[in-house]
Amino acid sequence: MKLPENISSQVQLALQEDIGTGDVTADLIPQENQSSATVICRDNAILSGVAWFNEVFNQIDSEIKIEWNFKDGDSVKANSLLCRLSGNSRAILSGERAALNFVQTLSATATLTNQFVLQIENSKTKILDTRKTLPNLRDAQKYAVLCGGGQNHRIGLYDMILIKENHIMAAGSISKAVAQAKKLHPSIKIEVETENLEEFREASKAGADIIMLDNFDLGLMAKAVAENKANDGIIKLEASGGVNIKTVREIAKTEVDFISVGEITKDIRAVDLSMRFDK
Repeated sequence: MKLPENISSQVQLALQEDIGTGDVTADLIPQENQSSATVICRDNAILSGVAWFNEVFNQIDSEIKIEWNFKDGDSVKANSLLCRLSGNSRAILSGERAALNFVQTLSATATLTNQFVLQIENSKTKILDTRKTLPNLRDAQKYAVLCGGGQNHRIGLYDMILIKENHIMAAGSISKAVAQAKKLHPSIKIEVETENLEEFREASKAGADIIMLDNFDLGLMAKAVAENKANDGIIKLEASGGVNIKTVREIAKTEVDFISVGEITKDIRAVDLSMRFDK
């Protein structure tokens, strides 16, 4: 898994937000004090965010030492000791919240993603993320999805064309929208969102690379898959809408190629972490 290139800037913003003009509580501790601390994970989780945690303390005090017992993507049991820190007491205290925020949030995304992946582990269908991410943490959350065993959809509006309902209405039709996309951006993949079999067939005929089956019921989804196979199955099919942990397995049984799940990045519950100074 390749780490995003903007970890440093994300951490810098987080520290500006939290520390601002200075940590007035940490000032209570003598400047020369040295401490050691441990981070405990209170939940069963898939770990993600080690690099962000490390970067927080690197930016505050590069002399702080961190020893990890796990790496990103590892399955962690509740009450496991994730890592140990040692160094300047003030620096550890000032970085605590920002560092834990990154790990608890990214581990939450990785953990929920993994729960969806496990539900369909015996199928060829892959779990995809969406653009429904936390502001300014998209690259980080998409990395966390990979830690959980999912795959990334497009990163933003620039790396793939996704023609949705409003684009179709503005362009005049699916066929016109796809034709214009091919003309303007011939090297970029084109996905079309469809809401019924008629639109699916139009998108297929127009030459889309991927067709999204948005809120199709299982019967219509299976029919679209069968028609696509009859046409050599060159086009990839993505199920979207109404997907949750209870429905994902039945959706995968239709043999769609992908299932996109907004929940894994927007409806997460932070993993419970705690940092404790040693006595």
